[in-house]
Amino acid sequence: MTALLSVTSLHRQFGGLTAVRDLSFDVAEGEILGVIGPNGAGKTTAINLVSGVIPPTSGRVEFRGEDVTGLPPHRLVGRGIVRTFQSTTVYGDRTVRENGMRGAYLGLYPGFFATLFDTAHARRMRAEATAVVDELLDWLGLTEVAEDKAGSLPYGHQKTLGMIIALASRPRLIMLDEPVAGLGGGDADHVRDTIKRVRGRGITVIVIDHNMRFMSGLCDRVLVMHQGARLAVGTPQQVLADPAVIEAYLGKRHAALAGH
Repeated sequence: MTALLSVTSLHRQFGGLTAVRDLSFDVAEGEILGVIGPNGAGKTTAINLVSGVIPPTSGRVEFRGEDVTGLPPHRLVGRGIVRTFQSTTVYGDRTVRENGMRGAYLGLYPGFFATLFDTAHARRMRAEATAVVDELLDWLGLTEVAEDKAGSLPYGHQKTLGMIIALASRPRLIMLDEPVAGLGGGDADHVRDTIKRVRGRGITVIVIDHNMRFMSGLCDRVLVMHQGARLAVGTPQQVLADPAVIEAYLGKRHAALAGH
C-alpha cells in the first residue's frame, strides 16, 4: 500500500513546553492506524497539527504527495482530511438531518449569493447534499430519527452522528479522537464495526483511544507516543508486548517482568 499521509519531524512548542517532539510516521491508503499513549503523551496535539487546528513549530505534513503543513481545517477538508473531537460536536437544537447537512455543505456549498437567491445551481447542490446525508443516515441506522433534535439522542447515537457529519464531506482520511469515550462495551463494539465499514468504503482512518480492547480489535497498526515523541509502531500485538511500551504505561517493574 502507498502512503496517503506522511508526517516528518513534526514539532510543537508551547512556550517552554514541548508537546510534540520530532514525530514521524506514515499512514497507508486504506489503513486503520491507532494512536495510543499515556495521558499527556501528545496524541491529540499531534492530530491537531495534522488536521490544521494548530500549526506546527516545525516539520512537514504531506497528503497525497502535497505539502499541506499548517493549512487551516477548511482547506484540508477540501483536500479530503477531516477529524472528529472527543466531545460530541452536534447542534442539539437542530435535527439529525440538519446536522448532517453541515458536513455535506463543506464540500457542496454553492456559495452565499447562490444560496440567497436560491439559484438552479444552489438547488442542485442542496439536492446532492441531501442525498449524501440521507444515504449516510440509512447506512448508519439513523434514518428513523432524522427529524428528531440531535440533543435528544442517546450519547452513543450522538457519536454516530458526529461521524456522519465528518463523512458527509466525503473525505479520503478521517481522524477520530476517542470515539468510544464514555461508551459501554456493546456501544464500543458497534463503533468499532462502524469504523471498519468506513474503511470498507476506501476511507483511511486514524483513531486515538485509551480502550485497548477496542483498539486491538480495530487497528492494522498502532503508533505509541510517549512524552510527545514516537515510542513504538507495529501491530497491536507487537506494541503491547514491547517492554518500552509496558514501561511507559505501567512502570519499569512490569516491563522487567514482561521481558522474562
